[in-house]
Order: sequence, then C-alpha cells, then structure tokens
Amino acid sequence: MNSTNSGTTNASAERLTATRPLAGIRVIDLTDHRGDVGPWMLAELGADVIKVEPPNGCSTRALQPIRDDDTSDLRSLHFSAYASNKRSIQLDLDDLSDRESFLRLVETADFLYESGLPCRTSDAGLDRSQISERSPRIVHVVVTPFGADGPRAKDSNSELSIASLGGSTNLQGVPQRPPVKASIPQVWRHAGAESAVAGLVAHSRMLTTGEGQYVVVSAQACMTWTLLNAMEAHEIQGADIHRSGTQIRLTEIPLQIRIEASDGWLIALSRGDTAKALGPWLIEERIVDPSWLEEDWDTLDHRVLSGEDTGHTFSDIFDAVSTLCLRYPRDVLMRRGLKLGVTLAPINDVEDLLNFDHLELRKFWRTAADNRGFSDERIPGGFLSFDGQRLAGPRQPPHLDEHHEEIRNELKSDRKKGNRAAALPSELPLQGLKVADFSWVGVGPITAKALADHGATVVRVESGGRLDPLRVNAPFKDGIFGENRSHFYGTFNTSKMSIDIDLKNPSGIEIAQKLIAWADVVIESWSPGAFSRAGLSDEVINSLNPSAIVVHTSLLASGGPLSPLAGYGYHAAAIAGYYEVVGWPDLPPDGPYLAYTDTISPRFITPALLAAIDRRRQTGTGCVIEAAQLECGLQLMAPEVLDFQINNYKATRRGNRDLAMGPQGVYPVQGDDRWIAITVQSDENWLSLQMLMGAPQWAADKRFETTSGRIDGHDLLDRGISEWTAELDGRDLETKLLAEGVPAGLVARSSDLFADAQYQHLGFYRWHDHPAMGRVPYAGHQYSIEGYDHGPRAASPLLGEHTFEVLTDFLDFDADAIARLAIDGGLG
Repeated sequence: MNSTNSGTTNASAERLTATRPLAGIRVIDLTDHRGDVGPWMLAELGADVIKVEPPNGCSTRALQPIRDDDTSDLRSLHFSAYASNKRSIQLDLDDLSDRESFLRLVETADFLYESGLPCRTSDAGLDRSQISERSPRIVHVVVTPFGADGPRAKDSNSELSIASLGGSTNLQGVPQRPPVKASIPQVWRHAGAESAVAGLVAHSRMLTTGEGQYVVVSAQACMTWTLLNAMEAHEIQGADIHRSGTQIRLTEIPLQIRIEASDGWLIALSRGDTAKALGPWLIEERIVDPSWLEEDWDTLDHRVLSGEDTGHTFSDIFDAVSTLCLRYPRDVLMRRGLKLGVTLAPINDVEDLLNFDHLELRKFWRTAADNRGFSDERIPGGFLSFDGQRLAGPRQPPHLDEHHEEIRNELKSDRKKGNRAAALPSELPLQGLKVADFSWVGVGPITAKALADHGATVVRVESGGRLDPLRVNAPFKDGIFGENRSHFYGTFNTSKMSIDIDLKNPSGIEIAQKLIAWADVVIESWSPGAFSRAGLSDEVINSLNPSAIVVHTSLLASGGPLSPLAGYGYHAAAIAGYYEVVGWPDLPPDGPYLAYTDTISPRFITPALLAAIDRRRQTGTGCVIEAAQLECGLQLMAPEVLDFQINNYKATRRGNRDLAMGPQGVYPVQGDDRWIAITVQSDENWLSLQMLMGAPQWAADKRFETTSGRIDGHDLLDRGISEWTAELDGRDLETKLLAEGVPAGLVARSSDLFADAQYQHLGFYRWHDHPAMGRVPYAGHQYSIEGYDHGPRAASPLLGEHTFEVLTDFLDFDADAIARLAIDGGLG
C-alpha cells in the first residue's frame, strides 16, 4: 500500500521497515518457558531482544522436547523455537560487576520481561525502584501463574492445575470420562503470547504518561479467555456449559461436528447450507434421492430451531454426510467440498501439516538457521505479513553467551533512549485512535476490542440483513433468544459503537468508504478477496486514506489453493492439528473447546497491529497486515513440529498424562461431575501425596519411588487416587494439597470463576449496564498495569445502536443525507 515501485531501493527499504515496526526497540529477556513467547514475538516484529542468562544458562535450554542424544545448549526444541531472533549474554546478577552490567543494559532498554514469582531480579535482591531509577520509562512485564499478589499468587502450580483453575479443562473431553487438558504445553505459550499484547499496550500508555509501566500477566486468566462463550455463561443464562466432546449446541439441539473419513477424521457442520452444497454429490453417490434438492435448505436451520416440523432434520444431514465421508480420504473431501462451497476440515497431525500444500505455496515454512545443529528441519514462518512481506526474523537460536562481546561493546557507547515520540497526554493509552471494524465472529472483533477497551473509538460495522453469527448464539440473557441478548457477541465487542448498514447496497458502500476515510485502522475478517469484491479493495482504501492501517484476517489467508475456504475457529483448529492432541488415546480426537484458534490468533494480530500503530505514530505511514488463523495457531505448536522431524515423535492425545512426570490426572471429588487436577512434579510431591492419603499400602510399592516407576504404574496409581479423592470435598482437598506444595486445582466452571477469590482480588470480571440485558459481567483483561484501572470500558452495543451518531458526528452526514441513505436502502 505504501509504494507501487517495488523495484526501487526506497520501496525495498520501506517494505523492510514495515516488516520491522519495532526496529529501534530493545527488550531485556529474563524469562524461562513461562514467558519466552512474548519477547520472541517482539523480536519477530523487529525489536532487539537480549536474553540475559544465568551462569549455567536459562533452564529452558534443557526443556522437553529435546533432540535425542544431544547434550548441547541448543538441545531443547522449545528453546530453539522461542529463543530464535534473540541475542544471549550470560550475567550473574548476584555478582556486583555483572549486576552493574545488567543495570547498564537496563538503561538502554524499552522493555524488561520476566517469568514467575519470585522473578529473577527479585531473587537477586534487585527491587523495582532500582530498575526504574536506571530506566524511568521502562515497561516491566512479569508473566505469572495467577498475578503478582492475592490469595492464590504463591500457590504451587502446573500446566494442568492452571488450565483447570482457568476453566478450560472443564470444557474438554467426553462426559463419560474426566475432563482433559491439551496433551502438548499450551498454558505458558498462551500466557507468553498475551504478554506481547500487554507489553505493547503498556508501552502506548508510557508514551501518553511519560512514566514507566509495571505489567503482570495471569496465566490463569489467559486460559479463562480460551473459554469463549463459557466465560460468563452461568451469570448470563443461569447454567454452566459443560464438556460434550465434539458436539456443539444450536440452542438445545446438539450437533456432532466430528465425522469419520476413510483415512481419519474431519470437522464439518451438518446444517442446511451443508446439505444444500453437498446435495448434488450426495445424489451422485446415491446416498440420497433427487427429492433431497426439493427441501428449502436456506430456511431449514431456522425452522428446526423454531420447533417446526420439517422434512429433514440435522440428524438426517449428519447421516448422509457421514456416509459420504467414509468413502473418501480427508484431502479429497476438503478440496471437492471447497468447490461445492462447504468446509470439510481435516483433523491433521504434525505430519499432515508438513505435507499440506497450501502452506508450501504460501511459503509459510522456514528452514532452521544454519550452523545451529540443524539441517533442513522446517519451522513455522512469520505469523503474519506486512505489505505482502511475511515477518522474516533471522531465526537463529543463540548459544549461551554467544553475543557477550558485542553487547558489552555496545554498552561502552551511550545509546540514546526515547527514540519513540511521546504521544499526547491522555487518560487512556489509545485515546484518539479511530477504528472501522468490519470484522465478525471471533478473531477480528477480539482484536478490535483490545483497542476499544484502551480508549480507541471503534465503530463496529454490522448488517441486520446478515447478522454476526454470534448474535444468534448462546448464552442468551436469562435464556431468552434475541439478537441483542447474546453474550457470546457481547464478550467480544465491549467498548465499541455499532452502525447498521447494508454493504450490498451502493449507499451502504458510500457510508463504508466515508468510514474508511475517517479511520486510522480498518479491520476485516471476510474470506480473502470478498472485501475487495464489495468495492473496498486495498487500492480503494489507499485512495481514500493513504495512511490507514488495514488488517485482513481469515481462516487460511490469500495466495494458496485453499484460500477461499470459509469457516470458524474449530475448522482452523482441526487443520492446525489441535484436535489430534486433545482427548484420550483409545478414543477419536475430541479437540479443544469450540473455536480454539479464535483464542490464539488475536494474541498474534494485536501486537502486530499495536506495533504498526506505533510506527504510524512515528512516521505517519500505514500498512496492510494479513493474518491466517491457521498460521497464527501453528506458532504455539512449533516445538512439536520440530520434534516429529528430528525425533520422529508425533504429538498425540494422552488424556491428562505427562511424558516426564507422574502421576498426573483429573480425579473425581464430591458432587455431580466435580473434579480436581493433581500433578506430582517430584519425589517430594509424591511423599506428600502419600501422607495426605494416609500412606495406603498400594502406594508404598518401591517401584513408585522414582518418576519412571510412577509413569509405568500410572493406571494403578490413577485408580487408587480416584478412590481416595471421590469421597472428599474438592475445595478442602485443594487447600490441603497446596499446603503441602502439591500442584492442584479444582476444575472450574464459569460459576466457580465468579467465586474465585483470586479473580475477585484482581477485579477480573467487570459489570456494565447493557440496554437489553441489564447489568451483566464481562471478562476482563488477562493482565494488570499498575496505576491503571483498565478493563472493558462499556457494555457491548445493540445492533445499530450508534448509527445516527456515527453518521452525523463522525462522517458529517446531515439529516437530509441520512434520509436519502435510508430511502436508498443503505441503512439497516
């Protein structure tokens, strides 16, 4: 968008600058695996990230998965994935000379990232005042399990306990078995990614206040944000949402979305539009007779949900589609389905992904860096593109202390701080930013909400003739259906304004073009090319507003054979391999809850957008950002992609078990379908658990004295622990386990989250008055910024609630012009 003369040196430099919007920013990285994804993302966006490691190196260098038979400091595939693009220097913060070098480094930095409580600086006796004295405007980010303080802040924890306390475990798995977490690490990867969002929001606030910022990320809250419509369900509809395998609900009617193919499984919705699109193929295969096409499939969903008698049901569609799918492999089904206009998304594993031609044609994969002990293994490439250029950091994981000399040489010369121009003082960090939000469903609206909640004026463009699907999806306030009563929509659209226009009408397009001319940021999440076909191409946007930042997000993005594939986050999660790693090894894949990549993608798009906004503030230059849900999702699976190529280990579902410790599981406690997560991380944990259980004879077997013995005997241990926990009160048991240092957490439902003392301490849920629903709660931010009482600023809007206000106050239409727009059909 910035230049059409791509062959010139200036244009090339401009594109390079666009793909490195954080160039000139320095980040000091003291994180371990609990926060390293955030600084890695900032490095991808162009920041200089310096990993300051203790004398023996960061503990993450030994983290599983590791390269078989490798003892080098690059043996950890997690480290190789999320330390690439960083520089390494070894400093002992307990040594006075090294401590001074560290503080000198802090003087040059814009960000300081740390993991856990206590964090590394506090362990070394460095308090925050010493850090802020050296760098008064620094943004200090700490990624924690539960927050910096509060009743749960110092509790022992594990991936499983945090996922359970955050609520995600409750929603995954089949009702006949215990709830399950993902079988690959996700908690700290989510928290690390969200720390990039948190840090850049705080950086924007620093520019408006001129003061340093202290930011704390809660991993528990990050997992709660993977619940989507279940976050506030109990308070809205009076009932919790529970796990149902791969069934989703349209009101009270369950739909099975997992369907078996001849070579595996896929995800598809057996609804009216699917039946209509596949009708000719079903008739060709003689699965249905020609009368199938006589059904009014366009209205079937509404008629079924309204309780009308219909000629066909959702079950009929499912049976027909299932019969078809059993005859063909997943890839054939996906590609012919695309031609017919229906999404049949394969449930892939990591091997499938490496052979997926769409990713090859989009040049997604990168080859691991040379001379790092790697050869030709592929890793996920940049998570999005700026102006058609994918992010392309050097992807070279550093050896321990590799950059010692060059960093110390840099410290000998003064590096001038404050290369970012200060913003105008304001109460909110993004106040004055104007956003035209043409997106719908999940990823786009969540991204725009992140701006709205911090002061941006966000106008959500909607159409009463084609409602955002979330407006007709539960939970509904008091269980009463209504387009203005859905809290699924509400959660993702706080602090916004809503305008109702018809984008299929020339007058509606006229309004859209004026809105684009007004905006600083334009966001859309239509299928690739659809926005352009509606008359709103990048060229048109550039002509209307040359400095606009444009964000395109879709399932698979443009430029590949499957780009037109439309769908939701559960389709992208299946293609990205997440269904394969959630569930039980002896059952078909259950997958993560609902539209999982809708919870990952905004964590990657929002930092890129905030970085682009910062760059625009400095230069006045806009850009075009494009992101695929699939490609964002794959960033949180990078170590497993390497593990398959290097060790021939294919990540798959393991229930709640861990390859490196045990026992670990979700066990029954008193109550209807109530559970507790327990993780034995060490021999000491095992001794403590035995003591709490009353030292039963079955647990005293000597083979259980070692981790390997406990893993081998996991079945027996699970039975014994389950018999013990089943008679106990879950909250009381959680307290006793934590008192002994054993990571544990009650598997939380949304009703439990509202009662969670830690969330009450943090003020996580925020209540606002909604015009149709009354006073309702909204899940807050997954991080806190000291001195800034932030969260959703206002309730979500009614459909078209602000149409007249936007037209008159923002777009300068007078009463006569608005009347003309209405007569012409441009308004909803």
